[in-house]
Amino acid sequence: MFESLQQQLEGQATAVLLVAQGDEILFSYGDAAQRYPCHSMRKSFLSALIGCAVAEGRFDLSLTLQTQGIDDREGLSVSEKQATLYDLLTARSGIYHPANYETAWMQRVKPPRHLHAPGENWCYSNWDFNVLGSAYRQLTGEEINQAFAQRIADPLGMQDYRVDQDSWLEPGEFSDHPAYPFTLSSRDLLRFGQLFLQQGRWGDRQIIPQQWVRTSTLPVSHAGDRGGYGYMWWITRDGVAWPEVILPAGSYSARGAGGHFCLVMPQQNRVIVHRVDTRTPGQEVNRFQIGSLLHRLLTVLDRETSS
Repeated sequence: MFESLQQQLEGQATAVLLVAQGDEILFSYGDAAQRYPCHSMRKSFLSALIGCAVAEGRFDLSLTLQTQGIDDREGLSVSEKQATLYDLLTARSGIYHPANYETAWMQRVKPPRHLHAPGENWCYSNWDFNVLGSAYRQLTGEEINQAFAQRIADPLGMQDYRVDQDSWLEPGEFSDHPAYPFTLSSRDLLRFGQLFLQQGRWGDRQIIPQQWVRTSTLPVSHAGDRGGYGYMWWITRDGVAWPEVILPAGSYSARGAGGHFCLVMPQQNRVIVHRVDTRTPGQEVNRFQIGSLLHRLLTVLDRETSS
């Protein structure tokens, strides 16, 4: 039943596609044990860690940058320093300082400095996300890679994650705040998606607070033709997420440059993971190809469940 899907995958740069319904793998393409860069999917990992810290009283979303003494190379204005950690979490800081680890698209959509007040405007900006990493380390005293290992990878039984090799801090020339890249296998990424599908529970343990799973995947901001945006998750809005496909209400995804994504579809009890070998220059599955792929996949799955 997946012949046409297989043909499409072979005709583009897809390295891995995994489709799971609950604990059952419905479709598998490629080497699920191969580690690939996660790019911006890292932000959803940090969001999960922040959710744990918030529940434990170690991370207060109402704190401002001024309160925490957070600044940067070009200097932040008095107004910019009033941005809260919540503003950063929702990509609404209004701070358009140069950032490290940005794609060309991120640089294109960034407004001029000081155009918007904190909380006023949504903009997908790596400055917000990288500074959140600095704030997490400052407030919790934990390194992000160690926290991910202890709080998520180990409890979920991730098979391939190596704490000292697969996540690190990456400084850059534009900002004092480093990025925190991750490398994960597709089967380990699938477990992360399943954790959220299960409302933060894994076996008999509540790994991520259920309230955080729910609130972090709400459409806080309108993200145009990319849907909506929550707490460092992309949220489907009125079916909108990628071109040429209509996704079920309540779906949300972690997305990374080059065509990486982990899509959670609670209504269908499904998780879909898609990877590209972006270690190789020029390897990419663009968002139009992703939309077409998802449309074909969901059409096949709907046909099978209705027959």
